[in-house]
Amino acid sequence: MTSLSTLAGLLPAIPPHGPAVTTLPCHDAESADLFFAERPAELEQAKALCAACPLREACLEGALERGEPWGVWGGEIFEAGHVIAVKRGRGRPRKSAA
Repeated sequence: MTSLSTLAGLLPAIPPHGPAVTTLPCHDAESADLFFAERPAELEQAKALCAACPLREACLEGALERGEPWGVWGGEIFEAGHVIAVKRGRGRPRKSAA
């Protein structure tokens, strides 16, 4: 999710005939919580929503510049200010394969 002030800085990247701000996946009230979820499966859903976003590259670049501590930004998972490939679930890993 982006704050309104952050989003305002990205808006010139949208062509005049492009999507309205309200159509951005992170602004959908039903899916907004996915971008800061704890469960790995929900974070993967958020990444998938970012795939077609017209602001994906600018969002990721901005998140890297700001050092966002966590969440999904520009289709990538951030943890402790760094991009990670996948988030491991909470708890101790299984001793045997499931």
